[in-house]
Amino acid sequence: MTLIKSISGIRGTIGGVAGNNLTPEDVVKFTAAFASWAMKKSGRNTIVIGRDARVSGAIVSSLVSATLQASGVHVIDTGLSTTPTVQMAVMHHRAGGGIIITASHNPAQWNALKLLNEKGEFISESDGKAILVLADSGKVSYADIKDLGSYSTDASALDRHIALIKGLPLVNAGAVKRKKFKVVVDAVNSSGGVAVPQLLESLGVPDIIKVNCEPSGKFAHNPEPLPENLTELSQQVKLNKAHIGIAVDPDVDRLAIVCEDGSMFGEEYTLVAVADYVLQQLPEINSSKKPATVSNLSSTRALKDITEKAGGKYFSSAVGEVHVVARMKEVNAVIGGEGNGGIIYPQLHYGRDALVGIALFLSHLAASGKTCSVLRAQYPGYVISKNKIQLTPDVNIDRILQSVQKKYKKQPINTEDGLKIEFDGDWVHLRKSNTEPIIRIYSESRHETTSNLLAQKIMDDIKTLMKE
Repeated sequence: MTLIKSISGIRGTIGGVAGNNLTPEDVVKFTAAFASWAMKKSGRNTIVIGRDARVSGAIVSSLVSATLQASGVHVIDTGLSTTPTVQMAVMHHRAGGGIIITASHNPAQWNALKLLNEKGEFISESDGKAILVLADSGKVSYADIKDLGSYSTDASALDRHIALIKGLPLVNAGAVKRKKFKVVVDAVNSSGGVAVPQLLESLGVPDIIKVNCEPSGKFAHNPEPLPENLTELSQQVKLNKAHIGIAVDPDVDRLAIVCEDGSMFGEEYTLVAVADYVLQQLPEINSSKKPATVSNLSSTRALKDITEKAGGKYFSSAVGEVHVVARMKEVNAVIGGEGNGGIIYPQLHYGRDALVGIALFLSHLAASGKTCSVLRAQYPGYVISKNKIQLTPDVNIDRILQSVQKKYKKQPINTEDGLKIEFDGDWVHLRKSNTEPIIRIYSESRHETTSNLLAQKIMDDIKTLMKE
């Protein structure tokens, strides 16, 4: 059982001992610290909350709500919701922050508090550290009886979210409706089971087949939208002769697509396809002001390829939504995100949003006149190999990374987030975990064999260095 404290919030397994697991005591402790920080930083005493459908969600939400009110906060509860919906609700209500009660793609025994600032964006590293220090200080105080906070609900948050998506200039609901798409949806029995069908109906999709869309929180399979977890969706797409299959994670900030033939579009290519559509729709590109795209250092090179082909400029960032958003703002990117199916479209908001991703993807598919599999085939065919090396706690990971960097000093190297080494179009990215003694090793090539061999070569280097 586990409790992980990070700069973006806390997450852990339900039950057990306080300080070692996500218990009521831990929920209260960190919620109170966040409330104190948010009110002081924003000057506002309203906080928006929402949760995914996991079984522990209602209990944790009640604890969060009561603690916020005891801290003098006016709580606006969106109830069963999605991460991007809560992000947008923070902006709508001009709140001082937000708390999303979700463990994202983690299994059912996990839950978490994701923390948002007054812009509806995930808190920065420095803010996260300040909240952790405050939580551990034991100096958080609560409101007097006359200053206790209030509680209200916002049942319209998802409706507003979908209406804003539908109103985006690049969302072509008319074209989507004319195509009469048949769509299969797998929402892993969480809040996407409500949100995704509602979005599709608003876009005029006439035939929606729901798989695991009852928001019971009893996940029908591993909730991470990876190919090995989407076999049922693939089968249902083929069985129903659907045009496309859509999978989201429990809090609906990651999007995976299944093609009409049951093949995987690839979570890395969700962002690539949507970015391609956005770039195609831009006015004639002025070479003095090239449109920018952003993804993290562990995402596929395909986004860079299609950006440069369109006359734009690609930028990378450290891994993590907060880092991608910061780089997007810095370069005024037209779109960005992460290779895990996370799409960030700033015309709507600065947050990973599977719902806007679905709307833009279907608009792209409708405009292309192609099948999903043919659309996928038009993009560069890269293969990413994802590996990790488990280390003992006494190993100096920084020294290992420095030694690897020294060995490959003649290659182009990026040290913004761990160590990324370029090899004539191929690359390998090494990152240490913030929570456990491991090094994550991602590599990419146009050939699966090369990608695997490159990763293995680096892992062998690391094992050799550990013996020295």
